[in-house]
Amino acid sequence: MNALAVKAYDLRQDVLDIIVSGGGGHIGGDMSSMEIMLTLYSRMKVDPANPKDPDRDRFVLSKGHCVETLYAVLADRGFLDIEEVKAKFSRFGSEYIGHPHNTIPGIEMNSGSLGHGLSVCVGMALAARMDGKNYRVYTLMGDGELAEGSVWEGATSAGHYRLDNLCAIIDRNHLQISGTTEEVMAPGCLRERLEATGWHVIEVADGNDVDQLNAAFDEAENTKGMPTCIIANTVKGKGSALMENKAGWHHHLPNAEEYAQIKADLAARKEALLHE
Repeated sequence: MNALAVKAYDLRQDVLDIIVSGGGGHIGGDMSSMEIMLTLYSRMKVDPANPKDPDRDRFVLSKGHCVETLYAVLADRGFLDIEEVKAKFSRFGSEYIGHPHNTIPGIEMNSGSLGHGLSVCVGMALAARMDGKNYRVYTLMGDGELAEGSVWEGATSAGHYRLDNLCAIIDRNHLQISGTTEEVMAPGCLRERLEATGWHVIEVADGNDVDQLNAAFDEAENTKGMPTCIIANTVKGKGSALMENKAGWHHHLPNAEEYAQIKADLAARKEALLHE
């Protein structure tokens, strides 16, 4: 049994509660990206007692609409109070809004306008090199986001400058708000596109598997002379058959019956892991 894999289901319940309390949220991508963010934050050099440490690792949630999972993970690491997040999410005047903003401890960048995270992270990685720092920079993008041209400008720059302190992760759940990524804007062969611009590419068969993700992050840290992109094949709405692989759950507020079903499904998945 992997403790992080079990914890992922507790945090999925937190995300469900945040969304229901706030009256909406991007639940499908929250659930697909949970293990990615949880695994990454279990490894990153960050300290909730010193969130602006100049030597900290940096993370930018480029797919900022999945902020509910980021809130849950930051709370798990001690940056936030999860009950406060649940109580204040999407309330008038609250700092806990539907996209990240950097007045909240642990959040590096205001994000949500898709396509900008990678380019900002290129700047952060270059700054580390110029300042002689050894921190690492990470960004998580959605696969629908890859239709933004700015992503590929950032990718070309990262390859050109051989930024081996930069790691991008793609949440490859194959769905976006209006259908499959292939129907809306087919991304083509991502490995070939990224390798052509000077990236080391790691494909993770199950991007909701903590062990596979840890192996990929290990490989990324040991890759020198080029940036790394991890393509994590995930399940949109992971955790309940009610949501899984359904584009309609990209942004959806569960009703009382749906909430009860998802809660039961999350508990059952957690219980199954505990008995493995």
